[in-house]
Amino acid sequence: MALDIKFLLEEITDQYLSDENPRPWILGFSGGKDSTMLLQLVWYALRKIDPILRNRHVYVVCNDTLVENPRIAKFIHVTLERIQNAAAKEGMPISVHETSPRLEDTFWVNLLGKGYPAPNNSFRWCTDRLKIDPTTHFIQSKISEVGEVIILLGTRKNESSNRARSMQKSKIHIDGERLRKNTNLLNSYIFAPISDVLTDEVWMYLLQVDPPWGGTHKELITLYRNASGGDCPLVMDTTTPSCGKSRFGCWVCSVVKRDKSMEGLVDNGEEWMEPLIEFRDMLVDYRNDRTWRQMWRRNQDQDDADPENWGPYLPEKRAFMLAELLKAQKMVQEEDPNLILINYQELVAIQVTWHRDSIFDFNVAEIYNEIYGTQIKKEEFSDDQVFEKDLLKEVCASNDDFRLINELLEIQKSKIILVNRYGIQNDLENHIIFDNNRRTAC
Repeated sequence: MALDIKFLLEEITDQYLSDENPRPWILGFSGGKDSTMLLQLVWYALRKIDPILRNRHVYVVCNDTLVENPRIAKFIHVTLERIQNAAAKEGMPISVHETSPRLEDTFWVNLLGKGYPAPNNSFRWCTDRLKIDPTTHFIQSKISEVGEVIILLGTRKNESSNRARSMQKSKIHIDGERLRKNTNLLNSYIFAPISDVLTDEVWMYLLQVDPPWGGTHKELITLYRNASGGDCPLVMDTTTPSCGKSRFGCWVCSVVKRDKSMEGLVDNGEEWMEPLIEFRDMLVDYRNDRTWRQMWRRNQDQDDADPENWGPYLPEKRAFMLAELLKAQKMVQEEDPNLILINYQELVAIQVTWHRDSIFDFNVAEIYNEIYGTQIKKEEFSDDQVFEKDLLKEVCASNDDFRLINELLEIQKSKIILVNRYGIQNDLENHIIFDNNRRTAC
């Protein structure tokens, strides 16, 4: 059966006008073909509705993991700006919102700061922290405001047999509405208007109809042509497949052995991305290297370590990977000076996390200066103005006492910067024990 755009527009219109007290729509937008088609259909449906009846607000939510493929991140950012500007110009009840992980949950703070191993299929710690939690927090905030929300997703049964079964299992009907319960979040329902649309039909529609926010789909089509796979949808739960095979996923994704999409972009003229591929491949190559890992897990004594359970990356490996990341960033900045792979706040958080873990042999400032040839002081990454060190040194009986007190202050400060004071007493006590052992060994 041929794609019936008129039917889809009517269905979206009926859903939009169905509530006496309109529950807001939260539309998951990734910038890929499916979410683009969904937003476009919603927009054109709203255009046909009398402005007086446009009482339901549509929140267009795009999640930024902070490690998105830079080529795609730039494209999505420009698209979101166009959407917001066009919505305001037309008086549409549409607003754009970008979500991102909290500082303590970012990829680099966990990988380089805490030493978390690069994700794999059995330990995809990144999915919750980078994708699910930021979006869930936004949705929950809207539920708190109005009681219930409806989430619009561009998921399609044609994507996979598993997704088709999942969509059918949770499907319900409420007052004729084509909704399904969101089993992961109370007081929210999911509306997937294009669930029955085939992949070829998505492309046919996008090729024939320009986006209402201006421009064409030429760049989007070019991105798909230059790489392989699909887009990374709004992630609602851990059953969502890895986005590593897609062009709209994270450039650091180590869940897959090869990132064919990024390789495809390089083969089609994006050679500046080669340092990113090399860094990602390094994460994959050394993820299961036992010599890179501690013998004990975080918050676990070495004597109690289970030899079958590998701990976090060794401090020297975390420092090495940070140096390699900064080298990659410096190289890609030759193409775009404004391109940032790791931001300043993350560098600060990594430094204070190292202090919390009693890693004082390495500091971010020295690594950064070595790569960039700068003369940044350590204080700029650790905010040592919290205490006057000269005065502290004067009142301390020995250099060892000065070092211990200063390190304890750094641990306390790390809790403040990361907005996480849980376990601070235990951290301080453990470091005092560590210092006693250090002095005894000397």
